Amino acid sequence: MVENRPWSNLFAHLILIAGVALVLFPVYVAIIASTQGPGQFLRGTLPLLPGGHAIDNYRAMLDTGLSRAGAPPVGLMLWNSFIMAMAITIGKLAISLLSAFAIVYFRFPFRVFFFWLIFITLMLPVEVRIIPTFQVVANLGMLNSFAGLSIPLIASATATFLFRQFFMTVPEELLEAARVDGAGPLKFFKDILLPLSITNIAALFVIMFIYGWNQYLWPLLITTDPDYYTVVMGIQRMTTAADGDPLWHLVMAAVVMAALPPVLVILFMQRLFVKGLTETEK
Repeated sequence: MVENRPWSNLFAHLILIAGVALVLFPVYVAIIASTQGPGQFLRGTLPLLPGGHAIDNYRAMLDTGLSRAGAPPVGLMLWNSFIMAMAITIGKLAISLLSAFAIVYFRFPFRVFFFWLIFITLMLPVEVRIIPTFQVVANLGMLNSFAGLSIPLIASATATFLFRQFFMTVPEELLEAARVDGAGPLKFFKDILLPLSITNIAALFVIMFIYGWNQYLWPLLITTDPDYYTVVMGIQRMTTAADGDPLWHLVMAAVVMAALPPVLVILFMQRLFVKGLTETEK
């Protein structure tokens, strides 16, 4: 028998609401700050109600950016970040799916060794190997290019491991049935494994898109042309303006716009994302 405890439920909901408010309050402050005028920040206080400069602030950042800080228009930087994030995401998914498929379904010498060799690369993030990676990218002439922004970050041992673990749970009978029907390896992969992997792909898509969108150190290192600045780089430049204090109302407008694409991706793919993280049976 389940006891009805309204006070316990109320207390639990209050704790959850307080946690949500604690998380959302900085976001609310950023939105409010993006609607204020430049003089508001000179007073040392920030109101908790929206100001009347929202349209002007967002239009200025989208159209002209913050030239004195070396930041191009936010629209351009958002587009660069989107291309970089999508290239990294699609590249990671494609390589991870194919490598996991080869490791699970093909019997070649040292396949277990190669899998663990891929997995060990988790111990070598970009920050550890950034100098030799930069030298390779520079020698290949990929500085200030979308290829240089995305290709060095495409490989993903984590996604390979997760897809391998899922492929190992696929019943062997499906492979045998595909062979009886005359399906080759690529047809089995395309018609059976990929449809079964949709929820996993969706969950990893969200994670990898946010990973690519939030990249800062690598774009900062290989990009000197403003036409290839990402939005995270642009925000950093806005906050370190050399000829004066940062224009925080414009910086916060850029921050709000930079946060929108990842939020939209999560909202549109929320159902598949949660299902891919929690589903254990296909």
